[in-house]
Amino acid sequence: MDVQALAGDSVDNIPGAPGIGVKTAALLINEYGDVENLLAHAEEIKQPKRRQSLQENAELIRLSRELVKLDCDMELDFTLCDLEVKEPDPEKLLAFLAEMEFRTLAKRIAEKLGVEPPAIPEPEVEPDPEIAAVPFDPDAYEWVKDADALQVWLDRINARGWVAVDTETTALDEMRADLVGISLAVEPGQACYIPLTHKASATDDLFGSDELAEGQMDPSQVLDMLRPVLEDDAVMKVGQNMKYDAKIFARNGVSVAPIDDTMLLSYAMHAGLHNHGMDALSERYLDHIPIPIKPLLGSGKSAITFDRVPVKDAVKYAAEDADITLRLWELFKPRLHREKATTIYETEERPLVPVLAEMEMAGVKVDREVLSRMSNAFAQKMAALEAEIHELAGQEFNIASPKQIGEILFDKLGVEGGKKGKTGAYATGADVLEDIAAEGGPGAELAARILDWRQLAKLKSTYTDALQEHINPETGRVHTSYMIAGANTGRLASTDPNLQNIPVRTEEGRRIREAFVADEGKVLVSLDYSQIELRILAHIADIDALKEAFRQGLDIHAMTASEMFEVPLDQMTPEIRRKAKAINFGVIYGISGYGLARNLRIPRKEAQEFIDRYFERFPGIRAYMDNTIAFAKQHEYVQTLFGRRIHTPQINARGPHAGFARRAAINAPIQGTAADVIRRAMVKMPEAIAGLPAKMLLQVHDELIFEVDEAAATDLEATARAVMEGAPMPAVQLSVPLTVDAGRGKNWAEAH
Repeated sequence: MDVQALAGDSVDNIPGAPGIGVKTAALLINEYGDVENLLAHAEEIKQPKRRQSLQENAELIRLSRELVKLDCDMELDFTLCDLEVKEPDPEKLLAFLAEMEFRTLAKRIAEKLGVEPPAIPEPEVEPDPEIAAVPFDPDAYEWVKDADALQVWLDRINARGWVAVDTETTALDEMRADLVGISLAVEPGQACYIPLTHKASATDDLFGSDELAEGQMDPSQVLDMLRPVLEDDAVMKVGQNMKYDAKIFARNGVSVAPIDDTMLLSYAMHAGLHNHGMDALSERYLDHIPIPIKPLLGSGKSAITFDRVPVKDAVKYAAEDADITLRLWELFKPRLHREKATTIYETEERPLVPVLAEMEMAGVKVDREVLSRMSNAFAQKMAALEAEIHELAGQEFNIASPKQIGEILFDKLGVEGGKKGKTGAYATGADVLEDIAAEGGPGAELAARILDWRQLAKLKSTYTDALQEHINPETGRVHTSYMIAGANTGRLASTDPNLQNIPVRTEEGRRIREAFVADEGKVLVSLDYSQIELRILAHIADIDALKEAFRQGLDIHAMTASEMFEVPLDQMTPEIRRKAKAINFGVIYGISGYGLARNLRIPRKEAQEFIDRYFERFPGIRAYMDNTIAFAKQHEYVQTLFGRRIHTPQINARGPHAGFARRAAINAPIQGTAADVIRRAMVKMPEAIAGLPAKMLLQVHDELIFEVDEAAATDLEATARAVMEGAPMPAVQLSVPLTVDAGRGKNWAEAH
């Protein structure tokens, strides 16, 4: 108990004494007997850092001891014999599963026990009775084999005025996927599948046949027949993640509009409550588990593409997708206004779909030779670092092995504070190595060099090597995909490949952007919101000093440093400004004294004093935080200045989740408002730059990147800046100006 009170336990949120691991704690307790005696004689400890940790964290250690101590006075209403392993009580087990809403598990266990499954509580949004009354019947879905059958469906769509549509393809990458079939639904339970390119053979090995299966229509004929409906302004096209289907159709010469998206309808109403994939939505809101894809495609080396799925099986799977999508749309669309999500959906989510689809299809040109040269240079630097690391360690070992790193640092070199996980290996994550490097003791230089090696290894594997594989052979460009409903706050997420996480703090990371280049005769133009989240914080928290500094165009970090440390601006040093900058950005994310101490590599006590002083100088920020948490606890959501709701279901929880939930609640209105601003700018941008020889290619958090003819670069900068700086209006009038920094160059590094 005393050893654990000193060493702590991150899994159980026991803080312990910083810098003291299990081995050191055991030595101390063996020598002094218990925590209280140790603390009483802390001044006798010879090691300065160990002594300081004990003296400065005495109360934290006492608290840790209480947290790890078992309550032996607790009155129990059972004996040890009551806890023997026995067959579960079916009634109690099923009742528990019903209470916890384990629908699938409850059904499985009920089937095994041969009893009726329990009545599971209805989901939060009760299905419409008319929708729920129509059963899902895969055998009722139609296999469309000829033009006459398809025309019947087209007539029904035109009479109805809407249709749920879904595409089946050979890949998840829309720029390389081939169209296999199209499914349609016009009413719950009434859906069809139009197979186009299914193969007669279900295998794609050397013996598999590429001969087409029977009962399919010619793709060109189908697209010609569907085009008038899919492009008709009077017919609403409904999809789940419609951006994917829109790009597939666009590559086949069809422009789908107007559209509704059930994923985005759910996201606009329920961000933070659950994910918005079709399977999850179907189970939650329709109480229906969709046909799974894995049994159809298989997994691993034996997996097949959808064009190898037998058509009779594809009909059931694909038509059901369209059926589910239509039912979700009929359920969600009327509730949009009731959930106060209409404005966000109509002004940001839905109109962003065609904008992102166009950006993703345009892609960005990447110079393979530049990446190859960088990969070789990184490999050489890694080899040099490897030799240096082995020399510092006094032996050769596998630098990519966390286990071997731990043994070298904590067993061989005797670095204190090592903590082992369940596997028995020491933790050697970046945070551990950064702490060792910052301490300056044994192993500090070795830890620093290992961090350098890891950084180069990541740059090489994740970017300079992997990006070459993502270059589309047909276009010579990289086509990322943006997840609109990925982050609860409204921030877009870039995937396959992720172009938003390319490091910019190191020289090597910044150089990767040199590989992103403009076509001949064109330049890349970067427009980046300047400190947008700090500006929004100044507005929301009503901080007069910050607002005035932004109005005057002052160096906000220097101004903050001057306010906090009472240093005149003309006497400001880079070190003081750096500390203020770390606090300015850290406070937005609810940074702790521990986190700031690690960022600045200073003692935790000093870091906490900085944060305390910050709140003293800017009391409105503390008031904003307290008010936001109080609002979230009462309503279980927070919202942006534009009305986007971010639900916070864990805000009233206890334990480790509570701290994370509070930090997320504080940050969400700020980051979410910044996300709203750039989304609104992106929605307005295509019309604004329509007369210019320019394309919007990328969005990286607060930055937009364009490709434009060199002669029109100045006009583009002026036009795009006006759109971005005016994006909040007229919905929101900020009390601080938004400013946009612009740059241009033959590559992204030059432009940024």
